[in-house]
Amino acid sequence: MDLRFTEEENAFRDEVRSFFRTEIPAEIRRKVSEGRRLSREDYVISQRILNARDWAVPHWPLEWGGQPWTPIQRYIFTEELLQAAVPLPLQFNCYMVGPVIAAFGSEEQKKRFLPRIANLDDWWCQGFSEPGAGSDLASLKTRALREGDFYVVDGQKTWTTLGQYADWIFCLVRTDPTVKKQAGISFLLIDMKTPGITVRPIITIDGRHEVNEIFFDNVRVPIENLVGEENKGWDYAKFLLANERTGIARIGLSKERIARIKRLAKEVPVGTGTLWDNRDFRARVASVEIELKALEITQMRVVATQSKTGSSKPDPASSILKIKGSELQQTTTELLLEAAGPYALLTGDQIGAGPNEPPGGFDWVDAAAPTYFNNRKVTIYGGSNEIQRNVIARAILGL
Repeated sequence: MDLRFTEEENAFRDEVRSFFRTEIPAEIRRKVSEGRRLSREDYVISQRILNARDWAVPHWPLEWGGQPWTPIQRYIFTEELLQAAVPLPLQFNCYMVGPVIAAFGSEEQKKRFLPRIANLDDWWCQGFSEPGAGSDLASLKTRALREGDFYVVDGQKTWTTLGQYADWIFCLVRTDPTVKKQAGISFLLIDMKTPGITVRPIITIDGRHEVNEIFFDNVRVPIENLVGEENKGWDYAKFLLANERTGIARIGLSKERIARIKRLAKEVPVGTGTLWDNRDFRARVASVEIELKALEITQMRVVATQSKTGSSKPDPASSILKIKGSELQQTTTELLLEAAGPYALLTGDQIGAGPNEPPGGFDWVDAAAPTYFNNRKVTIYGGSNEIQRNVIARAILGL
């Protein structure tokens, strides 16, 4: 199998690489590179620049803003975007609810929601996990009872990322408690301004407000906001989660982070030399680069197979990409924390207060520890890595 790019694919890579580095504001890309929290406006600005170029949702159907790209072009686009430290178009909009509506929604839902999803006119969040229903998502208890032209929703969702910004939430709800748990779930679109919805922040270990718990108390949702068929929501959730797992690999992000670690390590003083002079540290960096290359080749094989067969179905190999990609993201944050050394302990007004300035200045060290802590979650969300190993055993190994 020839995994080299063609001349046309290399030209496409140069085109998107140039666009990302010249059209997306440098300050936004700097925040992404340093692991800083983006504001709502940062996401909106970046995504609308991409959408104006018809690049916010290239993987969608053509009639709803997609591009007639090959799987290889899509791969190049995403990897170059991540290596340029450009924010991914909002995951909940473009890679989760948008593809579900495009695949299973009514024509009215597509016309109503998809253009606004692509342009980030509406910010969406995900209502899947619940207390006691995380990795075992099918055990969810949030219920939706049909009353005339409405569903009445009661229950709780948790770990709702960036729900504090959301205009809408897509929810898995139980509409039939009498059948097998996977068979009684539906997929609802709920306006966050609906009476009865309460959003409460959860402050994570990195000290930030990224996730929330959301309570539904007698929330009335019009029946036209049901996606697809009632009690078929589990099928739509599996479709969504396969897309999410592939995206979690983020090989380009780890590549960008490794490049930055190598630059910084050559400035971090250790004894009479630098951290980069430490043979053990260099060996660990090299080990990560080798594993990244192996993962990249695995992903390219998946892409090449899709290109050859024309299949757009979720590939069980997405579980492999998710497991290894998330583990490597964690490893790169560990190396970044080591490069920051004792400076990673500095916070707030301590930054810049000491007599010695860390290598690369003070602009990055205070983000090293929060980035490390925040990345502890990537092996859990999108389906924990333990669950993904079970998926691999069944779907790939046939066990």
